[in-house]
Amino acid sequence: MGLRAKFNLVMLAAMLAGLGLASALSWVMVRSNARSQVLNEAAIMNGQAAAIGRYTVSEIAPLLVSQFNRRFLPQSIPAWAAQTNFRTLQQGFPDYSFRAVVVNPTNPADLPEDWQHDIIQALQREPSRKEIVTERDTPAGPILSVSRPVIITDGACLQCHSTPAAAPATMVDLYGPDRGFGWKLNEVIGAQIVSVPMRLAFERADQTFLTVMAGLGMVFLMMIVLLNVLLHYVIIRPVRRISAGANEVSMGNMDAPEVMVRGRDEIASLAESFNRMRRSLANTLRMLGE
Repeated sequence: MGLRAKFNLVMLAAMLAGLGLASALSWVMVRSNARSQVLNEAAIMNGQAAAIGRYTVSEIAPLLVSQFNRRFLPQSIPAWAAQTNFRTLQQGFPDYSFRAVVVNPTNPADLPEDWQHDIIQALQREPSRKEIVTERDTPAGPILSVSRPVIITDGACLQCHSTPAAAPATMVDLYGPDRGFGWKLNEVIGAQIVSVPMRLAFERADQTFLTVMAGLGMVFLMMIVLLNVLLHYVIIRPVRRISAGANEVSMGNMDAPEVMVRGRDEIASLAESFNRMRRSLANTLRMLGE
């Protein structure tokens, strides 16, 4: 096996090892960044839902209090307002969602699905936990959900949710006396769940990963080409000249021209040493002939 082949095998092994390490680190990095981006989107949606809730409590509910004796208006409920706004958002972004689900809701539309019920149970087991992040696969791709507990911290809420007798009559007329009662103070009754699709973020991450790896591959390829050119002109070609000169001397041709190698590197030093040896050998043979 020639020097060039050995050199290229070593470079190829180094390139594959480097690309393998770079691909592993890049994959972890781009995927982590993609997940962070999705979590940031979920945080923005949670902030928007909280802002809608605060606006409903401070601006909308006071305007509707006078109507409660005639009919119950769910527009005064922060969770109802937030979910209604997000349903409008879903018309343009169907994979995004916000739900405030309760195990025993007043409105049957707030009943949790099976996977949401599992989250509520996890929050009930750990009432001090502020947030749960979960991922699930759907036909549209992976979905990341950020869930926060719904806890009754205001005793005023129990006026509507303790017993049917204590609740506004208009609310009981609208939803019936069998749902949304028996809630207790400081109890986890449900969860606010923001769901954000991960597909687009992961597709961008994969594209970034492929671009980075293609760039690294081109850099390694260019390095191998340039190093091969350097190897040929700096090492292989001068060594071939020295080898050819040594072959001529070994055949007894003392009139062969000296090896000419420019530079001050190790190969030039080797050529100079060979030329001195050739001259010394020629002088010795000439002295012996005399």
